[in-house]
Amino acid sequence: MELFFQAFIPLFVAIDVFGVLPLFVGLTERMDERSRRTLVAEATLTAFVISLVFLVSGRLLFSFLGITEDDFRVGGGIVLLVLSVYDLLFSVETERKPDQLVGVVPIGIPLIMGPAALTTILVLVNSFGYVWTVVSLLMNLCIVWLTFSQSGIITRVLRQAGSRAIGKVAALFLTGFAVMMIRSGIQGMMR
Repeated sequence: MELFFQAFIPLFVAIDVFGVLPLFVGLTERMDERSRRTLVAEATLTAFVISLVFLVSGRLLFSFLGITEDDFRVGGGIVLLVLSVYDLLFSVETERKPDQLVGVVPIGIPLIMGPAALTTILVLVNSFGYVWTVVSLLMNLCIVWLTFSQSGIITRVLRQAGSRAIGKVAALFLTGFAVMMIRSGIQGMMR
């Protein structure tokens, strides 16, 4: 069970469902409930398929390019660090027009499964293996589906300030995870 939580928590933080929730609500606020539920299913399925493709082909691509696990840990850690610091300091919600609402882009990719989550998946598979990574991915996507499906209720309870606060705390944890990835990559290179 400990391995599950070690694989689950970094991906939960990287996906940052509560930080993305205000954007999702803004993008879908003019949709009826049935259309929103269809969109949530489409976006979650898209995120799952993209992450599985990345999970399987990521290692092959790295092998072909000569990138080591430690190289990726440092590079991925730097990307996560930049994304989390940017989110902490400079994030601004942008409103999109209703005709741009698509489950694949922007909700499935990059809101649900963005660079931080994809980077985290590759690091997790190297640290915990495919089984725990896929299980944690499935659990996280179930949370995403449930959260987005119930977005109306959740935003009424959390309000906009609460969702933003949870997103900022998640970004702080992501910063810590990024530094840990960089540190472990450098230690691996030194060996």
